[in-house]
Amino acid sequence: MPPFSVDIAEEGALFDGIRMVHAGVFDEAAVRDVLAAGAWPARNPEQNLADLRAQAAACAKGAEGLRQACAAHGLDVVAAYMRHVQDNAEESVRQVIGRLSDGSFEMAMDSGAVIRVAVTVDRATRTAKIDFAGTSAQAANNFNAPGSVTKAAVLYVFRCLVDSDIPMNAGCLKPLEIVVPEGCFLRPRPPGAVAAGNVETSQAAVDALFGALGVLAASQGTMNNLTFGNAQHQYYETICGGAGAGAAFDGQSAVHTHMTNSRLTDPEVLETRFPVRVEEFRIRDHSGGDGAHRGGEGTVRRIRFLEDMTAAILSTRRVTEPFGLGGGAAGAKGRNAVLRKDGTRVELKGCDEIDVAAGDAIVIETPGGGGFGEKS
Repeated sequence: MPPFSVDIAEEGALFDGIRMVHAGVFDEAAVRDVLAAGAWPARNPEQNLADLRAQAAACAKGAEGLRQACAAHGLDVVAAYMRHVQDNAEESVRQVIGRLSDGSFEMAMDSGAVIRVAVTVDRATRTAKIDFAGTSAQAANNFNAPGSVTKAAVLYVFRCLVDSDIPMNAGCLKPLEIVVPEGCFLRPRPPGAVAAGNVETSQAAVDALFGALGVLAASQGTMNNLTFGNAQHQYYETICGGAGAGAAFDGQSAVHTHMTNSRLTDPEVLETRFPVRVEEFRIRDHSGGDGAHRGGEGTVRRIRFLEDMTAAILSTRRVTEPFGLGGGAAGAKGRNAVLRKDGTRVELKGCDEIDVAAGDAIVIETPGGGGFGEKS
């Protein structure tokens, strides 16, 4: 998760369609070759291999279950119910579209890149066109989001608008036409760097879509990707913040929002496995935007290092604020800093890297969510 990559080759081992399992056998040699290739090979290939074996095993277990279902009920019945699941999801999204109106939104990111999106609703066919025309060109940084990530952001937004408990599946996409110009930073060309695309730009795309639909103020809009390590230790976490408010509810405080689906390591585990101490992790008071419904509060997280390390932060909403909607106020911007053991405070940019000594601490203040509606 490098803050400053400009080419995908700088972002680790690149798997380009190799066959990982053949005839039920995990091809460890082929996977090791990829993990060891390039200028930035895997630091801990054994851990990567364990993860990939687990994923392969999960796929095999799923395939076994599908075969058992076909044996018990017949292929025609299983195939029919697979269609039913997709048809139900499609109809659920069409019902949502029938309640929506046309809308558009423009949102600048910290880098100056702009996401533009227009949603056009056809009530007769209960379909919608989501058009990102006018979005900024592919960037010379790693905030480019692959087209698949942009598509996933659209899918996520429309699934959120469905009230019923439906499983996520391709049926949700059938009523949607997604237009993303090739060569913009939401659909970059190789070999553009993309490390921040999935973790940061995806969040921005979701906020812009909710803004265009007028249903939700901006959430923190970042995953606050913190990494630190040295030759012996490497660690990565994302940090929660404030959720945006809606027309009928306040935003939640200190939560992972939208594309952030990870949980933090327990402090006891973190401090046992790594030479660090978690000194502070609390609600960041008054960081949520005011309004008829308030945005959620961000957090303050301070970690002190017990060994010399390199720390890196990849984050946004340090320059721009999480927007409010309908007259609601914006949430507070995030802040990053290192506190030296002598008391000196070093302010960090949204994307930054710094060497830290034993006794230094890093402090991440995450953004709050935007408010919704004018406060009476």
